[in-house]
Amino acid sequence: MEPHPTAPPAAQNPTEDFLIHARGLVKRFGDFTAVDGIDVDVRRGEAFGFLGPNGAGKSSTMRMIGCVSPPTSGVLEILGLDPRRDGPRIRARLGVCPQLDNLDIELTARENLTTYARFFGIGRREARRRADELLEFVQLAERADSKVEPLSGGMKRRLTIARAMVNQPEVVLLDEPTTGLDPQARHLVWERLFRLKQQGVTLVLTTHYMDEAEQLCDRLVVMDGGRIVAEGSPRELIERYSTREVVELRFNADDQRAYAEKLDGIGERLEVLPDRVLLYVDDGDEATAEVHRRSLSPASVLARRSSLEDVFLHLTGRTLVD
Repeated sequence: MEPHPTAPPAAQNPTEDFLIHARGLVKRFGDFTAVDGIDVDVRRGEAFGFLGPNGAGKSSTMRMIGCVSPPTSGVLEILGLDPRRDGPRIRARLGVCPQLDNLDIELTARENLTTYARFFGIGRREARRRADELLEFVQLAERADSKVEPLSGGMKRRLTIARAMVNQPEVVLLDEPTTGLDPQARHLVWERLFRLKQQGVTLVLTTHYMDEAEQLCDRLVVMDGGRIVAEGSPRELIERYSTREVVELRFNADDQRAYAEKLDGIGERLEVLPDRVLLYVDDGDEATAEVHRRSLSPASVLARRSSLEDVFLHLTGRTLVD
């Protein structure tokens, strides 16, 4: 499968290798500031993520990148072009997978792709060839002649991703690509997106699933309240903002905060959540032993590796799923 044209030769100017470049990017809706002066660079061939809770500004940023919502202020360049002036040219080179599937349920899977191809001026025969190739790629070849309506949620999501690839885009925008899918369907979507990245397609995605970001993203930014609060690879962010391990303690009490003072000094820091206490430590087994040495008897104990959710909790004071 060849989902996009051969990449151009390496640019002489290093900044030209950024397919997306933003400085001080702002989006306001009346008095509400959805995106508050962010700086972003997305390199050719990488998977770049916007991680954060609902309302963080992720989707507003994606709509500006997709040239369907003009920036209020700041600098934004997509594929070296200005979306304010060159929106149609940019959109012709982008693939978009929206947060909600907007497939035509009265058409077959193949017809959804071939019809969409016509918007890009792709001839009927070439559209059919690309559609069959993409259906094979997303493992829907056997459902090519099936109507969309009875397809499962995971199948519809994969078909939407296939549709985003019809014009052989240089950048694919994916807004919450696996929201609402069961675990098996999520992993199949992840595997297909990983294959796209292997083929040189640049992926830009939003998610509020920390495991999704860790699985898919080479680099990401953590957004909160319209601002970027951290940037790096998943591993870099975990090493920078968290400890090697976390111990989750649940006590039989209405208020977990009653145990915070008794746990003071175990590890680097602790976080008290409504249903549990998190201890940030280097050695989970040793920390658990110290808890018991202090004559504390939690109802449950879980020692695990730090994750991006711990990073987000440290940076913003709440979990990703709040």
